[in-house]
Amino acid sequence: MSGPALTRRPERRATVRAAVAGARVLTALPPERIRRVLSRFGSGSVPATAEQVLAAREAVVRASARCAVEAGCLQRSLAVVLLCRMSGLGVVWRTGVRSRPFRAHAWVEASGSPVGEPYPTGYFTPIVTVRVGAADPLAMPHP
Repeated sequence: MSGPALTRRPERRATVRAAVAGARVLTALPPERIRRVLSRFGSGSVPATAEQVLAAREAVVRASARCAVEAGCLQRSLAVVLLCRMSGLGVVWRTGVRSRPFRAHAWVEASGSPVGEPYPTGYFTPIVTVRVGAADPLAMPHP
């Protein structure tokens, strides 16, 4: 199953731009506040496939030069989350760090794996994980 044609119709382009703008607002918040906001998006969605998340990521990158660069990972990941949620899809949003060399990163997962990321699973140690909507329970670590 492939993702929706997120930028082919004018109304979809507007939705992508709205997701990018909403993500820009969220990036100004402290991490705990972002987590609380995303946690309130509730259920009522179906788990997104990796293909659907990748389609959303590509649409966001096409719509925003800021989201297209590595340093734009926070806004990009939040825009992907918002776009997926507006499309009725649930995902997992994560932020994490790496100590040597130190790096921080934010990404979106589907089916337990980062989508569209140049880093392998496990490259970053997750520090914030939020299920947004009815995301795939397999994507969450088990205690």
